Amino acid sequence: MTQPKRVAITGAAGQICYSMLFRIANGDIFGPDQPVSLHLLEITPALGLLEAVKMELDDCAFPLLNDIVCTDDAKTALTKVDAALFVGAKPRGPGMERSDLITDNGKIFSSLGKTLNEVGNPDCKVCVVGNPANTNAYILKANAPNINPRNITALTRLDHNRAISQLASKTGSKIADIKQMVIWGNHSTTQVPDISYASVNGKAASDLVDQKWAQEEFIPTVAKRGAAVIAARGSSSAASAANGVVDHMASWVQGTPKDDWVSMAVPSDGSYGIDEGLIYSFPVQIENGDYRIINDLDVSDFIREKMMASQQELREERDTVASLLS
Repeated sequence: MTQPKRVAITGAAGQICYSMLFRIANGDIFGPDQPVSLHLLEITPALGLLEAVKMELDDCAFPLLNDIVCTDDAKTALTKVDAALFVGAKPRGPGMERSDLITDNGKIFSSLGKTLNEVGNPDCKVCVVGNPANTNAYILKANAPNINPRNITALTRLDHNRAISQLASKTGSKIADIKQMVIWGNHSTTQVPDISYASVNGKAASDLVDQKWAQEEFIPTVAKRGAAVIAARGSSSAASAANGVVDHMASWVQGTPKDDWVSMAVPSDGSYGIDEGLIYSFPVQIENGDYRIINDLDVSDFIREKMMASQQELREERDTVASLLS
């Protein structure tokens, strides 16, 4: 029998994970023939709630679910895992500045990085979801030198999916008709959703929508979609974020179509003038479990200016947590 893939998930009793764990157990990431074991990490006060989640996972009787580990010990959760999904993070509270959130979560991800470095599989595939995701991933990478740095990524697939949905709605097309969407930069309001290379049923998206919509409506709608969800439901995106994580990991494991790409926040290799090592969202194609940045796209002056602004935000976030970069 195929050995199970071990997947660590932090914040496992939270809303995002409640929408995600059942899909992982069903084979939505690793495929219909690959057993999985779930290593679920929570803070001590939430272990009772986590036990209830385990009960529901058990009650689903997933054929692919090999076993479940519930723990409040990061070392137990991260030991020899094949994938680690860092979903848990401290939320931004009333009156809290973004810099305060970055520092508080930075301490958490510094500690998690050190633990992953000590007990993790060097080829472990990491996706950071907890915000600020790009910088938390950067901190994690700095504190986990034993882990393949290419494998430490952050989630911008939710933004990618949001952008596809907005373009489909605008053009009256199907989601499946849209290819080659791009999200550049940080998972924040400085992100740069870009339809410059996108096609809709084989036609250039830029020929189907006017430039004013693309620049003045599309970009801010996608970039601020998370805030719109919070305003509508009173809490942040959960099911759509969970779906984004599953999509991110499934593409990474199973690959992308030859005629399409996806957006992932990955360590920059210097492409497009982005500082090497910054966790920055690029379009990538994936084959045999490894991604490559699409690095030969012609970027307009308008998009490039926004890309540089997103890079500057990431530089400032990096400087804020400089003391945590061991």
